[in-house]
Amino acid sequence: MPKNESLKSILIIGSGPIIIGQACEFDYSGTQALRSLREDGIETILINSNPATIMTDPTMADHVYLLPLTTKSIIKVLKEHPQIDAVLPTMGGQTALNLCIEADEKGIWEDFDVKLIGVDIEAINITEDREQFRELMGKIGVGMAPQATANSYLKGKEIAQEFGFPLVIRASYTLGGAGASFVYKEEDFDELLTRGLEASPIHEVMIDKALIGWKEYELELLRDKNDNVVIICTIENMDPMGIHTGDSITIAPAMTLSDKTFQRMRDMAIHMMRSIGDFAGGCNVQFAVSPDEEEEIIAIEINPRVSRSSALASKATGYPIAKVAAKLAIGYTLDELSNQITGSTSALFEPTLDYVVVKIPRWNFDKFEGSDRQLGLQMKAVGEVMAIGRSFQEALHKATQSLEIKRNGLGADGKGYKDYQQIIDKLTYASWDRVFAIYDAIQMGIPLSRIHEITKIDMWFLKQYEELHELEKEISTYTIDTIDRELLLEAKQKGYGDRQIAHMLKCLESQVYNKRDEFKINRVYKLVDTCAAEFKAQTPYYYSTFENEVETADGQKFAANESVVSDKKKIIVLGSGPNRIGQGIEFDYCCVHGVLASSECGYETIMINCNPETVSTDFDIADKLYFEPVFWEHIYDIIRHEKPEGVIVQLGGQTALKLAEKLDRYGIKIIGTTYQSLDLAEDRGSFSTLLKENNIPYPEFDTASTADEALAVADRLDFPILVRPSYVLGGQGMKIVINKKELEEHVVDLLRKIPNNKLLLDHYLDGAIEAEADAICDGENVYIIGIMEHIEPCGIHSGDSNATLPPFNLGEFVMQQIKDHTHKIALALNTVGLINIQFAIKDDKVYIIEANPRASRTVPFIAKAYGEPYVNYATKVMLGHNKVTDFDFKPHLEGYAIKQPVFSFNKFPNVNKKLGPEMKSTGESILFIDSLKDDEFYNLYSRRRMYLSK
Repeated sequence: MPKNESLKSILIIGSGPIIIGQACEFDYSGTQALRSLREDGIETILINSNPATIMTDPTMADHVYLLPLTTKSIIKVLKEHPQIDAVLPTMGGQTALNLCIEADEKGIWEDFDVKLIGVDIEAINITEDREQFRELMGKIGVGMAPQATANSYLKGKEIAQEFGFPLVIRASYTLGGAGASFVYKEEDFDELLTRGLEASPIHEVMIDKALIGWKEYELELLRDKNDNVVIICTIENMDPMGIHTGDSITIAPAMTLSDKTFQRMRDMAIHMMRSIGDFAGGCNVQFAVSPDEEEEIIAIEINPRVSRSSALASKATGYPIAKVAAKLAIGYTLDELSNQITGSTSALFEPTLDYVVVKIPRWNFDKFEGSDRQLGLQMKAVGEVMAIGRSFQEALHKATQSLEIKRNGLGADGKGYKDYQQIIDKLTYASWDRVFAIYDAIQMGIPLSRIHEITKIDMWFLKQYEELHELEKEISTYTIDTIDRELLLEAKQKGYGDRQIAHMLKCLESQVYNKRDEFKINRVYKLVDTCAAEFKAQTPYYYSTFENEVETADGQKFAANESVVSDKKKIIVLGSGPNRIGQGIEFDYCCVHGVLASSECGYETIMINCNPETVSTDFDIADKLYFEPVFWEHIYDIIRHEKPEGVIVQLGGQTALKLAEKLDRYGIKIIGTTYQSLDLAEDRGSFSTLLKENNIPYPEFDTASTADEALAVADRLDFPILVRPSYVLGGQGMKIVINKKELEEHVVDLLRKIPNNKLLLDHYLDGAIEAEADAICDGENVYIIGIMEHIEPCGIHSGDSNATLPPFNLGEFVMQQIKDHTHKIALALNTVGLINIQFAIKDDKVYIIEANPRASRTVPFIAKAYGEPYVNYATKVMLGHNKVTDFDFKPHLEGYAIKQPVFSFNKFPNVNKKLGPEMKSTGESILFIDSLKDDEFYNLYSRRRMYLSK
């Protein structure tokens, strides 16, 4: 039992819909905390409005409330559960903390006799109010940059005059650096000061003297009620001060910090944590270090909660920070808890890493036309990848291969920048692809001293880049026949992919793979063990690397492989990689359920994914976790090593689906719907032919693969025309065009970005109603799990539409057509598993827009609304373990559920906010209403026309 026996029932506040600056890392933390509290027999009550996450699954908490995160909802929950003893607000990011403060100010916690655990209000206030924080740091002797607070425009101008430029403006009580900016020149100050004051809920900003070029570090700490403190992880930002840590490339452990400075930093962090309040839980501290011999340390900020970095630190070290923080919040001490990775050491044992972890953010600027792409103090990334290697170079390469931006790693793929000025600009104005531009600069011969002068990136990192470039130059002098084992092994140890080596040797990727086989240069798998192999680890959590063979006394040669293959039947689930617009946390929800259902069917489950923010990469979800890029070469090696019965690709979004063709070509069984059926649905032209054969209506269409063909098609179809590329996600590249000039421009632009693509040109059904259906099919029987009607008209991407379940004004005749078409299409595509079909309805006739025989964005929403584990059922159907008819479906929903998209436009002030066929929302919330007379529904419906942009 917990050490504080009085805690029997705890409320956890989630983080709500995903927005830039607060993503699934908090769902991961919240999920861990819920599981941790339930282990101790504590009743858990969760409030969170996000239907896409595993956190709000009915299995995760005793009571789940899918309600808006407001004090009104908090009161409702507390009234329904008078037994609640305490609230844990540190797992839901800034949203949960802000809500907690608001509830405290309104006296809600006091009224219901609920106490705060894991943090105290005083600590939140001190760390959020930059003036109070600065005073406290002064008192305890921790240095900070010269700074002052302004809560008016006039005061801000006075401070700027005193400090001089460059300056940093930071808004109080905001998230993901909202409202923060660098001011280099006096003429930009007025606008940026106003923006900061407006972004802060209390209209207050802190103005700092900018520490341009200083190095940035983060420490993750845990403290218990007895004041034991452990430092879980030291994270170094490759990018110097001036770029939000969420947009920085970060490395664990710190690479360029001297031991003496590290010890000083540790002491300062512990001193800071102890000074801000007497609480037990997690904490994140950020520091700047001067890039000279002095290594002066200055505090930037401290967050008394689990942070974005704690998800990364948990995955990097294997130390479950949120799980332990939840235990500390209910009164345990660190020395009483065991380290779950080793099973034999205590949680007071600090992790030691014998590998390197690199995190690279992933951006979606293509969705925000006209956005400022320069990185700065406001976070702009929508997701991130993490990679583990035996060296910085290997981890950096693996991380770039994980990003899914059509790059094979750093350099050696023919896609680098060749223009001197363009490279200099990308380095000067920190660009999202600066990680690649550094390599291109070295390749062009720009000296390291010049690159360092521009970027202020530590010389150690730049030298690592230079070594990679030297290696590429050396390999390029060989051919596939003349390269020797030693050089090929070195390239693999430094993370180069087979595709990159093939590019250097001017041969095929398969030839490099075969050469590696011949030389016995094979991947070996190592455990993430938190203790540099000093103790035996119990958890099957692996990363790959390449090792020199060791010769034993009896002459045997081998490289140690820590991943032992069992003789059980195995299933591999391919994850969805980094979050992005169009493919977010909902696919992680599906993957987790796929793993759990496969396990229930008696399979050993293996998860492959590289996203540190999510629950699928938690070390105890699957029987084995490979933290690897969802990249062909890595996957194929794992498959050869594990020899599974098959691979599940339908649950990991487009990422996993894109690998289906290769799996099929290499004779690897795809579980559920076959590659041929998946391909048929993705290929716009073939799919329309299938509809024609089955007498199913669809908008008039034709296909084109050149601009000339597109213009010829336009003569036959009426404008407006909807242009759609094949094999894309989130409506990428889709656009409604209204004349030939727009059509030509868009087609030329599309084919430049996605060469050799087959484009589908539809006559756009103006003013049609859009609906969609999700179903489970076993090849013979079809069960429709939900039909949703969009409030916005057809032409706005389904991910950006408000959608109601069940539909609110489709007649019986239309509903019957939807059901008939869904049955027909699911069977015609030989679907085994999930399928999502989108419809346009005009004059009571139902047309098909598209079908996706895979898990869709809406499946978690429908599962939550109806309270049914649909992904579990679908996985069992895919495995052939059950037929659809085996399940007793009992959906339950009173009234309506509305899926509401959430946008992050505030990060891009000058961007075009119009909605169209290309998805722009970053997350979603669920709203339950009793009837269509509800004010919220009325507001949504009355604004539906406003959105449509051609």
